[in-house]
Amino acid sequence: MSGGGITYLSGGVGGAKLALGLARVLPPGDLAIIANTGDDFDHLGLRICPDIDTLVYTLSERANLAQGWGRQDESDGFMTAMRELGGPDWFFLGDRDLAMHVERTRRMRSGERLTEVTAALAGALGIGPRILPMTDTVAPTIIETADGPVAFQDYFVRLRAAPAVTGFTLHGGAPQIPTAEVTAALENPTMVVIGPSNPFISIDPILHLTGLRDRLRTLRDGGTPVVAVSPIVGGDAIKGPTAKMFRELGTDPSVAAVAGRYHDIVSHLVLDTADAGSVGTVTALGVQAPVTPTVMRTVEDRIALARQVLALG
Repeated sequence: MSGGGITYLSGGVGGAKLALGLARVLPPGDLAIIANTGDDFDHLGLRICPDIDTLVYTLSERANLAQGWGRQDESDGFMTAMRELGGPDWFFLGDRDLAMHVERTRRMRSGERLTEVTAALAGALGIGPRILPMTDTVAPTIIETADGPVAFQDYFVRLRAAPAVTGFTLHGGAPQIPTAEVTAALENPTMVVIGPSNPFISIDPILHLTGLRDRLRTLRDGGTPVVAVSPIVGGDAIKGPTAKMFRELGTDPSVAAVAGRYHDIVSHLVLDTADAGSVGTVTALGVQAPVTPTVMRTVEDRIALARQVLALG
């Protein structure tokens, strides 16, 4: 790969899997990962950045692969003590993971931008690719439900994604701009890849940044491949509430529904072999629909999918 390298848009668990595959295939300097920060929030006086941390732990090979989030070899002494004191325990912070949040918060309170802090923490753990927060400002995703608006982590963790979703308020309802680093990563990439993350709560917060969707459209129309990997396989999501959200918003979860959300900005939508029969519904929207196994159960699966995606360039 030559030119400006690969720019990858990612949420948490699903996105981090393909991020690892890309990191194993590409030279470190050729991969820039734009991370969703709509899930970020303050908890127990600490700044928590779940999607960034999932990327950091995955790329540094410290992730808890069994549960898909958090650190491996984790312990729960802090949470046990918090519970004994009657403090909030609905959001788990492991003892090892706690160090990440404490150090991030310390650095940000000293005046460092989230982008600078993320680079320092990722570098300390030996990560080569750049992990770029989508913005340095607070840009929370709010989940609209039949019972009213709910903060993202309350919806996702405390309420276990149970409330029926009626919509989303991105960036807290205020326009947000991408960082200078994100803008630079989209200046002249060889390819842009949108990971198999939840389109509503992981990718849309990135696409909703001022000018970003227009930039992807310009890249695609200028001949740069903009490739999305479908998070829907065989009419369902591999993990998380993606399919549930589609249904609650009145759309059957399908690769056609994913294509409908991305067709104005992508050149390709990668489908799993389970959806080979839906190629025509995607191409009818003007999007190429290559078919390959996309379910990533092993590291080898992640590398294989990364190679297939990169071959589209």
